[in-house]
Amino acid sequence: MTAIAPERPVRTPPPGTPAPPRRRPWTLSKAAVNGALLLATAYTLLPLGWLLTAAAKNTGDLLGGVALSPSRWHLGENLHQLATTGDGIYFRWYLNSLLYAGFGALLCALLCVAAGYAFHVYAFPGKEKLFGLVLVGVLVPTTALALPMYLLASKLHLVNTFWAVFLPSLVNPFGVYLARVFCAGYLPGEVLEAARMDGAGELRTFRSIGLPMVMPGFVTVFLFQFTAIWNNFFLPLVMLSDNRLFPVSLGLYSWNSQTRAFPEYYPLVVTGSLLAVLPLVVAFTVLQRHWKAGLTAGSVK
Repeated sequence: MTAIAPERPVRTPPPGTPAPPRRRPWTLSKAAVNGALLLATAYTLLPLGWLLTAAAKNTGDLLGGVALSPSRWHLGENLHQLATTGDGIYFRWYLNSLLYAGFGALLCALLCVAAGYAFHVYAFPGKEKLFGLVLVGVLVPTTALALPMYLLASKLHLVNTFWAVFLPSLVNPFGVYLARVFCAGYLPGEVLEAARMDGAGELRTFRSIGLPMVMPGFVTVFLFQFTAIWNNFFLPLVMLSDNRLFPVSLGLYSWNSQTRAFPEYYPLVVTGSLLAVLPLVVAFTVLQRHWKAGLTAGSVK
């Protein structure tokens, strides 16, 4: 027979003895987290701060690295030169970018929401396979499509026209995927069924019920596409040769490529870059309420 070991007595601490401190799970301290956030904020804002100060310098101060002071404030002169150089070609580029990005993002967001609505609401043969093709389109980089799109535009005689840049901006596979996710989270089937029972057609149901309910998704897709089109550079570089059709990104690049021969273009490029940031800041500031609601969709059940 095996011997059974006696149980060890449990030692209880005497009354009044403080309990041993519990080991807290390992976490980052507040100072480390705040420090990392501060570094990330500085990394984001320092280039903008440099742009604000550099836009008020003339060519000599920019190339000489002279610190900005009230006596060396040349922002007004830079803006005047920006408005008069090339008969005001910069503001034509600015208007082109607003047309490309504004109307392009608006129509793209509408098409994406309509496609996402269709994928979510309707059942049709090959639905998931077709949606899989959309997801494959997300994986293809836009630069890889520039040459095929150029060849296609050449066949259609659209090269060096407004449509050569505008039409490709209406396609956004990621926007379709995002719109379907929003529709799944914001559109109860009972509401759509009630609208149909009341006699509303499919188009009216989408216009009056579906689109208003997924407006945060619409705004989110709009902002993403607006930023992408506004910063687009490679497609206009391939498609356009007439500088009157350039967006502001390509126009500033053409000026920057001439700065070695003409140093006076340096303040124009910097000041123009500062003005080019303003539409993005305004768009995100005005639409941030809808954008935040869109990003937090589905986070609370």
